[in-house]
This record gives sequence, C-alpha cells and structure tokens, in this order.
Amino acid sequence: MDTPTNTPTLSNHREREILDELRLAGGSSRIQFLAERLRVSEETIRRNIRTLEANGLVTKVHGGVHITDSVSEQPLHFRMNVNPEPKRLIAAKVATMVKNGDSLFLDIGSTTAFIAVALQKHHDLFVVTNSLSVAHTLATRNNNRVYFAGGELRAHDAGTFGIEALSYIERFNLQHAILSVTAINARSGFMLQDMQEADISRIAARHAQNRIIVADGQKFGRSAPITIAPPDTYDVLVTDSEPPADIRRMLDQNNVTLVLASSRDV
Repeated sequence: MDTPTNTPTLSNHREREILDELRLAGGSSRIQFLAERLRVSEETIRRNIRTLEANGLVTKVHGGVHITDSVSEQPLHFRMNVNPEPKRLIAAKVATMVKNGDSLFLDIGSTTAFIAVALQKHHDLFVVTNSLSVAHTLATRNNNRVYFAGGELRAHDAGTFGIEALSYIERFNLQHAILSVTAINARSGFMLQDMQEADISRIAARHAQNRIIVADGQKFGRSAPITIAPPDTYDVLVTDSEPPADIRRMLDQNNVTLVLASSRDV
C-alpha cells in the first residue's frame, strides 16, 4: 500500500514508539519520562525527536515534547489495541457494578467500548451513548433500550458531538455515567485531550447519580489540556492498578472511591 503523500514516513521503530507513548500521555511528555518508558538514554530520545520534529509530527519544548494537532487524535480501532488486557479487566469489574435493568451513559472511549462488550449478557439495560460502537454492541440485545445522541459522526471514532448531542443527553436522568479519561494526576484530577469529549462528559456526569471514571494505570501521572470538572464531581475510579501515593491522596480528599479490577473479575 502506498504511503499517503501528506503523512510523513517514520524512519525507525523508536520513532513510532515515541509517538505511541505521547498519545498515551495525552499528547505531551517530558524527555526523561519517555527515556524511562522506552528504556533508552535521553540522548536517544532527543535524536529521534529531532527527526519527528523535522517531519512536523512533534514540537520540542524546554525539557519536553508535544505531539502536533494533526496526529493527536487516533482512530478508535488504534486505541482499542493499546493495553487491551487492562481494559478487559476494568470492563469486567464495571459489569459487576451494573445490574440488569440499570440506566447508564457510556462515552466514546476505548475502555467504554470494552465495557459495552462486557455488558452483553445483561438484560433490560437503558443505555444512552454518543458512541456508534457502544450502540451497535448493546442495541437489539436482551430487551435493552439504546438511545443514540444525534449529530454528525466524527470520522476517527464514530462519535457524535455538538449542540444536538449535548441537548439530547440533557433530557435523561440516569443511574450511572461511565466516563473515560486521557490522564489522571494529583494536581488537576481527571483530564481529556478533546474539548468536545469534555463537554459531553460534563453533561453526562451532571445527569447521573453515580459518576464512574474508568482508566488503566498508564493514565496515572500524565497530563492533558482539559480538566473535565473538579475531582469531587466523581464518585468512583475503576482502574487495574494501585495509583501513586499523591493520586491516592487526591482521590481520598475528594471522596472518590477507588475500585481495583483484577483477573478474578473476568
């Protein structure tokens, strides 16, 4: 297959790894963190970043690097293949927290796509979503009722956004809002990369009784441009690993219950 002329070719495997790590980190990272993650020297990271910057894929800043807007949003199928096993564990745990007949909102995150699959044996669910993947997974099954927010579908994740979607979600009063995030840190709490996703997340949380954040452990200690809402907005964090001490303190101070998923939940 020919490489599109507007997509720079990556010259080595390390450059691809750096881009993947930057995407996981919400679009930006310090050089030292990348070196530790990839187990190479900081000079190796800097050398590869110079090539990436020359191709317009990243921008170097003092002590760090951030990914350019043109490559920051990855297709859903790409994100589904990043850390799939932790996401399956989280999905299985969340499925034990949702009862048959419950009402819930699921967003467009890759983790929530796994959760939709884990809920396929439930029945009589009342599901509101802006994710075509979630709607397709749970509609016409086991007497479920699925309500899909209107609006134009985004190409890279098949999610709907904008005024139409926000107005539609506002019409519901749900038991659970199950929400994915890009990053979690002790200073800012829960963050996303995309403003439209943040708007949907805020509205869904406002119209739910139980607000559940779902995120694998790789989101800890990272940062993203948009803080969704104050941490005490949320009730539960479901993750696959124990968070660092500073994030655990942030959760405790904001009365966010930590729920750890494990293989016993599968």
